[in-house]
Amino acid sequence: MAYQQDSRSKGRSDRSTGKGGRYDGRKNDFRGADSHSGRDNRRTDTRRTDTRRSGAPAPKPSADRSFRGVRESAPASYQDFEYRPERAPAPEAAASGTESYILTGRNPIREALKNGRDLEKLMVQRGELSGSAMEIVQKAKEQKVLVQVVDKERLDEIAPRHQGLIAFASAFSYSTVEDILRTAEDRNEDPFIIILDGVTDPHNLGAIIRSAECCGAHGVIVPLHRSVGLTPSAVKASAGAVEYMKVARVTNLNRTIEMLQARNIWVYAVTMNGEDYLATDFRGGVALVIGAEGEGISRLTEEKCDRAVSLPMKGHIDSLNASVAAGIMMYRVMSARASGQ
Repeated sequence: MAYQQDSRSKGRSDRSTGKGGRYDGRKNDFRGADSHSGRDNRRTDTRRTDTRRSGAPAPKPSADRSFRGVRESAPASYQDFEYRPERAPAPEAAASGTESYILTGRNPIREALKNGRDLEKLMVQRGELSGSAMEIVQKAKEQKVLVQVVDKERLDEIAPRHQGLIAFASAFSYSTVEDILRTAEDRNEDPFIIILDGVTDPHNLGAIIRSAECCGAHGVIVPLHRSVGLTPSAVKASAGAVEYMKVARVTNLNRTIEMLQARNIWVYAVTMNGEDYLATDFRGGVALVIGAEGEGISRLTEEKCDRAVSLPMKGHIDSLNASVAAGIMMYRVMSARASGQ
């Protein structure tokens, strides 16, 4: 088999002939570069290709890893096949999916408030406000928009050009409590409402909206403060259920409960020390109050409720995820209504 001469044999041939050439190991002779080199090279290439097609092992490269004067690439390293997790996206890229819900600058925020667009909150730079900024803040408070005063560095992390104001628009329009009650009336059903107290995880809110839609509830009520709203994450977690489920946002949860009770709707607090949920009569108008994980329902809100119900626990963990507990209770209400119990 013809092979490429190594550096030592090449040196000997150069000294003996004074010119470059190729050493043929089969004939033990030296052929100069000017003696039919083109034809020999073509014949050598053909034999090498035919050898590979026949399944014979390919010729080994020379020690200097060169082939006819061309440098070969380095051998594959284990690092070339090593698993490398993708890098986390930059903050700008991570926020690209929600950038359409972030309003920066005074004019866009002013126009959003003027047109009645639902805003989750308005972040204001700490310090003295000028005339136009003060006007925007005042209008936001009139429309029951949550206003937060933060440092300039916090606003810079969200958007570089903010003019001291950043607003977060809702990913979906809110309804009212009256809209929820009207939906129950249109269906000729007793009202079935879910009230959330202090649920701040958008994925929990989305999951609860999804379960509420599956169980035939008429609406979900969330407070303005200490609670997550219809953010892009919450809407995505609802898996499209927000299109069919009315979500109302109220400024005072306790007054809302009193209004529902005046409409002959029984309000049940889902707590750790209530009566067994299987023994509870859920006929008639029902409103379930679900609290935050860990903190539960606030004391004043729990006192406003008509009854307290609990889910039995037999394991070492003494609480369920908020969306899981809400789903179990909603299916219990649906089952009780179906059976007339």
